[in-house]
Amino acid sequence: MKMYIKSVFVEDQAKAFEFYTKALGFAVKHDIPLGEHRWLTLVSPEEPDGVELALEPNVHPAARTYQAALKNDGIPCTSFSVDDIEAEVNKLEAAGVSFTQAPTDVGDATIAAFDDTCGNLIQLIKLNS
Repeated sequence: MKMYIKSVFVEDQAKAFEFYTKALGFAVKHDIPLGEHRWLTLVSPEEPDGVELALEPNVHPAARTYQAALKNDGIPCTSFSVDDIEAEVNKLEAAGVSFTQAPTDVGDATIAAFDDTCGNLIQLIKLNS
């Protein structure tokens, strides 16, 4: 069994598309119109055949509640791994990304968190070796 997709609830798919492709640099894997919304998945350009990230509209009331609760409590909804967290934070800040947690050593890893502008906190993680 392999991981295929991870989902992130977003308040606005068009806004999320812009942020995740322009600021974060993800590439489009699938963009299929489905009525009012889209089946919209992205991949890392470093792993074009890797796990896809679905930008899911948070139209279900439970999704909105879940998303808001996590953000209000300062809990990231997902994590992305990086090889050099300081360089990645600098690059993203230069692209206008707002960090809510600076890189912090937590023992086996260094983590940072940013606001994705679409209702979520996202964690960056670099495993310390």
